[in-house]
Amino acid sequence: MARNRRLILSSPTEVWRLLCDGRRYGEWVTGTQQVLAADPQWPEVGSRLKVRVGTGPLTLDDTCVVRICEPGRRLELEAKADPFGAARIAMNLVPWGEHTLFILDWHPLRGPGTRMHGLPVDYIVAIRNGMMLTKLARIAVREHGGGV
Repeated sequence: MARNRRLILSSPTEVWRLLCDGRRYGEWVTGTQQVLAADPQWPEVGSRLKVRVGTGPLTLDDTCVVRICEPGRRLELEAKADPFGAARIAMNLVPWGEHTLFILDWHPLRGPGTRMHGLPVDYIVAIRNGMMLTKLARIAVREHGGGV
């Protein structure tokens, strides 16, 4: 499992607003080239995002399905990227004074990723997810005031 934490100098309500806009995931999710479709009821349980991920001509289409949604606090997704399998992405927003402690856990569920789990894969994913949280923090602060 790769686990990242980031203090975001915006309130959990403001950060949650960003998570609720499925069309904006490409702005902060590292490796996303394009959001292809977002269910209008995103992020209700069972709703989906279709995204194109990759770099340059090496891309694949991924589907993220909401498995758990506790508005303002917790969002858990299952990201399916065939033929590579699926991963659990858990996002927890913890109030930290007037700010948000954002905790992100990533864990492979199915496919080849389960056999490659551990170092160095978790290390690479943790770097990617750290970059992602930095982008999310910058957007939240830019749109809602404060400093990173």
